[in-house]
Amino acid sequence: MRSRYFVTGTSLLIGSVVVTLGVIMSPALTGVQQENQTNLAKTNSTQYGPLTGADKEFVVKVRLAGLWEYPVGELALKKGTTAPVKTAGEHLIVGHAQLDDAARDIAPKLGITLPNKPTPQQQGFLDTLTAATGKNFDSEMAQILRITHGQIFSSIAKIRATSKNTLVRQLATQANNTVLDHITQMENTGMVDYERLPAQITETPTQGPDFTKPVMPKPGEPMVVLKKPASLEGKGEPPTPSPPAPVDDAPGSSASPATPGATSSPSAPAVR
Repeated sequence: MRSRYFVTGTSLLIGSVVVTLGVIMSPALTGVQQENQTNLAKTNSTQYGPLTGADKEFVVKVRLAGLWEYPVGELALKKGTTAPVKTAGEHLIVGHAQLDDAARDIAPKLGITLPNKPTPQQQGFLDTLTAATGKNFDSEMAQILRITHGQIFSSIAKIRATSKNTLVRQLATQANNTVLDHITQMENTGMVDYERLPAQITETPTQGPDFTKPVMPKPGEPMVVLKKPASLEGKGEPPTPSPPAPVDDAPGSSASPATPGATSSPSAPAVR
């Protein structure tokens, strides 16, 4: 039986879209309920810079994204019927194993508790893909993951641009690269229905307040670790972004003399 989160065709999302991270990033779309505005607005001092509620929420979202998208990658390797779908699965597994490793590394340094399981909403998406078979699985995976990754893309950039915390900025940079890679992989399957994307997204969940709420681990509960399988060594890696050309943007500064015979080109702004 098809999951209640989707209807006929290429899986119309009717509750809300969950991310990644990403999830990618409003709480309704990523599995973190905006239940306590005061807590989200609270800023703590750390040795890595100020840590805002939005920063904490972002780290939790990265963890949540991996907890359901990593298993989707495993399903793609097992049930995908085309090479591009299986390749997309490799990228989901490797990308989220790397992001999960980074999130688990910085969470204790910043005093952030991470969940061990996806939200009920995210589990619903995973259940839908677990039940799907054949070409139906291929198309549903491509559409669902393209929607969720597309939703969070600009929000990750916002965290990267506004966070004053060094560790959070580093995680956002990595997440941005990974999410763009996953968007590309879904598009490479040739199964994304671009015309239906806007209509498949709604703004708020309808299944109650716990539908998008993270389930935090109990005291002493072992942490779930998403590991990169040895069988995927050398596979599924997102492309390494080229570093921007250095720019001296100090007022009144002048560019370095051009190398004789070299063709000049505009320089990209330096990342800070």
